[in-house]
Amino acid sequence: MTLIRMSTNKTLKGHKLAILSPFAEPKEFLEQLRNEFPDLIAEYYQLQGNQTTAPFPPETWKDITILLTFNILPTPEQAPKLEYVQLQSAGANHILKLPIFADTEINFCTANGVHGPQISEWIITTYLAFEHHLPFFLEKQKEGTWERGDSNNIEDGLGKTIGILGYGSIGRQTARVATALGLKVHAYTLHPRNTPESKRDSSWTPAGLGDPDGIFPAKWFAGGKKEDLHAFLASGLDLLVISTPLTDNTQHLIAAPEFRVLADAAAARGGACRKTYVSNIARGPVIHTEDLIDAVNGGLIRGAALDVTDPEPLPDGHPLWTTLNVIVTPHVSGASTAYATRVFAILEYNLLRLSEGKELTNRVSRKEGY
Repeated sequence: MTLIRMSTNKTLKGHKLAILSPFAEPKEFLEQLRNEFPDLIAEYYQLQGNQTTAPFPPETWKDITILLTFNILPTPEQAPKLEYVQLQSAGANHILKLPIFADTEINFCTANGVHGPQISEWIITTYLAFEHHLPFFLEKQKEGTWERGDSNNIEDGLGKTIGILGYGSIGRQTARVATALGLKVHAYTLHPRNTPESKRDSSWTPAGLGDPDGIFPAKWFAGGKKEDLHAFLASGLDLLVISTPLTDNTQHLIAAPEFRVLADAAAARGGACRKTYVSNIARGPVIHTEDLIDAVNGGLIRGAALDVTDPEPLPDGHPLWTTLNVIVTPHVSGASTAYATRVFAILEYNLLRLSEGKELTNRVSRKEGY
């Protein structure tokens, strides 16, 4: 496990850290924490399966000041000393309405940056699989049949345009990979990024990855109105990546009117081959599922790759399973053997900042909801 080496003159005296995680106990990491912060009390609790309750008596919460968790959280009354919660997920939609978040000023931080490498690989992998007709060829392999199919219409990515809806850590790493493949990047964010400083991103990311200075987008769109979103969707996108957080404002953000904008933009460019392929790695409800199915079946878009769905889990027999040109995976794009190492690296980085009295990275905004 690669660890951040820190100064030994920092202190977290008076703090108690509880780590609630399904990963095996990281003994080297815990030893490193004790060396760096000898005054910190750190306790590790390995969760079993889909455990949703705390692995200790309720009264244990009262002394915890720092918590690393997926979704096991106390009430404000149970944890009066809690100051900082490190989530193990990039999304924070599951905590927004909980009293421990909504009714307190406790710092909640996401695991932004943990998912960038593997999810960007999933996005590009599924897109290239579609463009290179891999689903068709894999079926032919199962049949033991040598058939080239419509191979004359295979397209590569050089010169194509990828639109990234939500230019956070995942979007920025996707932009890096896409740029290396020769794609042009269009980015969309809620707030304008008109200056070099505003384009920078200070959230955690593995060294050398992402787009910390915001240099990859050829065009940058922004705004919270439908016309702002539609201007982005009409900008000539071959691949639309949805990587925006799920909030009240992004529920069904992409629905029938948006698919029509994509189709009209494709028609203006000319030819069925210029229609958009849609990739969703955010949350299922950002897309209106029935409208997506209609858009694929009606030829408004080329197809879709979905790692998240609405409903989720996707029931057996749901129409999405058999919709033509749709790839569905069961919310696994973020899976990686390096997941735990990166989560612990964010925790360690934030513990250093906490010991120095600095603002924590990846903080969840109570105003924005992410």
